Amino acid sequence: TERVPVEFPEDSESLDRYDVIIVSDVGSNSFLLHPEVVLRSTPRPNRLKLIREYVRRGGGFAMIGGYMSFQGLQGRANYRGTPIEEILPVSMMVFDDRVEVPEGFRPLVVKPHHQILKGIPCNWPTFLGYNKTTLKEGADLLLSYNGDPILAVWDYGKGRTMAFTTDCAPHWATREFLEWEYYPIFWKQAVEWLAGRLG
Repeated sequence: TERVPVEFPEDSESLDRYDVIIVSDVGSNSFLLHPEVVLRSTPRPNRLKLIREYVRRGGGFAMIGGYMSFQGLQGRANYRGTPIEEILPVSMMVFDDRVEVPEGFRPLVVKPHHQILKGIPCNWPTFLGYNKTTLKEGADLLLSYNGDPILAVWDYGKGRTMAFTTDCAPHWATREFLEWEYYPIFWKQAVEWLAGRLG
């Protein structure tokens, strides 16, 4: 997170070197507030807008859930109303969107034949929480829990985006998920789909 304000690209040409951007537990201020903006009041490019245009041109983008994703803890991730919310297949809550499920939950597989889930069984491992969102009209819901999106995708411009509202790492991601034999297959297929190589 501490490297994003300085090292994340600030121009389209640099972003276009990448097929897919994946953001996990990095709040919006890390992209918006370059040290030059904060320390010297010097204007810099809006990197959230740059990401939106990157996806419009054909890039892939995914947000993974956590305490500093979507809206996050006390709303501090603060992506609601930003270009990132615009490109994602889900809409965000107004404030703190965390749903803690200490007893664990198993997501319901809604579209088992989607390219991202191809060859992956419907009996998913347990998770311990997620960021609450609502599915946008026209988006594909792949995994859900209590009617809330856990995995959703859609096309935006010439690109593709994905919202995985639980985590890829502890604590919401259990050891069962991290050690699941399909864990690397899921992420490989997700990245390939986002990059436009599947489906």
